[in-house]
Amino acid sequence: MSEKLRVDWRASCSLVGTVVKWLSVAMAFPLALAAYYGDGVTTFIASMVIAVAIGWGLEQLDDDPDLGAREGFLMVALTWLAVSLVGAVPYVIAGEGTVAQPVNAIFESMSGFTTTGATVMGSIGFERHSRALMMWRQQTQWLGGMGIVVLAVAILPELSVGGAQLMDAEAPGPGIQKLTPRIAETARALWKAYLGITAVEMALLYGLHLAGLAPDMTLYQSVAHGFTTMATGGFSPAARSIEAFSAAVQWLIIPFMVAAGTNFALFWHALNGEVEVFGEDTEFRFYVGVLATFSALVTVLLFAGGTAEQTAVGPIGGEVEKALRHAIFQVVSLVTTTGYASMDFNTWGTPAQYVLFVMLFVGGSAGSTGGAVKIVRWLVVLKSIKRELFTTVHPEAVRPVRLGGRALDEQAVRGIYAFTLLYLVIFFVAALVVYVDAARTGMDLIALDAMSAVAATLGNVGPGFGIVGPMNSYLPFPSTTKLFMVFLMWIGRLEILPVLVLLTPTYWRS
Repeated sequence: MSEKLRVDWRASCSLVGTVVKWLSVAMAFPLALAAYYGDGVTTFIASMVIAVAIGWGLEQLDDDPDLGAREGFLMVALTWLAVSLVGAVPYVIAGEGTVAQPVNAIFESMSGFTTTGATVMGSIGFERHSRALMMWRQQTQWLGGMGIVVLAVAILPELSVGGAQLMDAEAPGPGIQKLTPRIAETARALWKAYLGITAVEMALLYGLHLAGLAPDMTLYQSVAHGFTTMATGGFSPAARSIEAFSAAVQWLIIPFMVAAGTNFALFWHALNGEVEVFGEDTEFRFYVGVLATFSALVTVLLFAGGTAEQTAVGPIGGEVEKALRHAIFQVVSLVTTTGYASMDFNTWGTPAQYVLFVMLFVGGSAGSTGGAVKIVRWLVVLKSIKRELFTTVHPEAVRPVRLGGRALDEQAVRGIYAFTLLYLVIFFVAALVVYVDAARTGMDLIALDAMSAVAATLGNVGPGFGIVGPMNSYLPFPSTTKLFMVFLMWIGRLEILPVLVLLTPTYWRS
């Protein structure tokens, strides 16, 4: 290590290699499917060999890696980049459809692991892609949902020491609550809750199929949608997303999307007999209130006839059940950043679309699998504004911002302000970059579509409006824009700071 360089990058890269090497184990499931369906076995065997070779090679950089705070930031940021690059290998080797092109493969893989759900598949379905490759696409979202580093801390002894700072780096700001004395046990508790709820959803979806209420929700589809609901991912093997399934399926998926956007620590407490935590938690009450308020607003707009053009699911205006179902489904899907679609909301009237556009910035709870700004930050911002209004009238008053009955540290409040402002600045700058790059290549892109695409990728939401609507894809964008969006998905999943801090000279030197 250079005398002036204060970061042991070899230790970080070595541990990244460990995670990449074990990623090959995750490929065993699509490999088993490939063997069952007789399609794609070679693809996944070759991908596993490549993952092991890259992982082993990186591990040789340091025989006994020791992580400090700086190495933790580097390791977390590089891990998400590395697994996305290695996760793209099956798409390239399979050579099926548009995702076989390397830039598209990297886009699809980053979208998967970051649970964004934006796709560059020109044709979604089993006609063009094997079932094994499609399942790998869904599985990457489930692996990334609770956090690939949290998973590594849970199962890899090499990361148990230093695990707390890794988990903090992966979810900065309102991060993961320490539930047990040992951070590895906390990581395992979170993943057990995540696994358990996923299994319940899969069983219920398949139960609907067996009961005759969901003819198209086969066992394969149940597993695939269980993976991508709880990850707030939104990838579906069906080209029309959840619109392809029955109303019963859509109603069933809604509460699981709500659960995915909830702080998973609450489920851990509930499983330990403390069910009252849901009612006592300020963030959860605000989260449910936001979902209920905006769902009611959109329901009224749809019931009043708020569709701009002919839809594939028939008229909604005047239909109570349809207006209620599609309004709740889309509001919950976008607030939690799941990105599923129960219908093409591009066909909705302008007022309803404006409401949904705002939803792209809300996000799930802290400690959930949701992305975007996150609802607890908006809650603190609103409480701060209320405090400022009060102290303007009563300048002598000392009034801290309280959350859950506890006064927040002023530094934490300033940090939330700084993150929210930084997020919005990056959003506007990125939208300008996408718009200019599209114009450079002759692509016909309006400013609102550019903003929608950036909000959907930076916030890890997936579908947006216009050209990137729920039934469209990101395929028409030039390769340079796609690579830029890969960057946006990456920093969005890590909540920006762990990546930006790597770009500062003070991080690398004393």
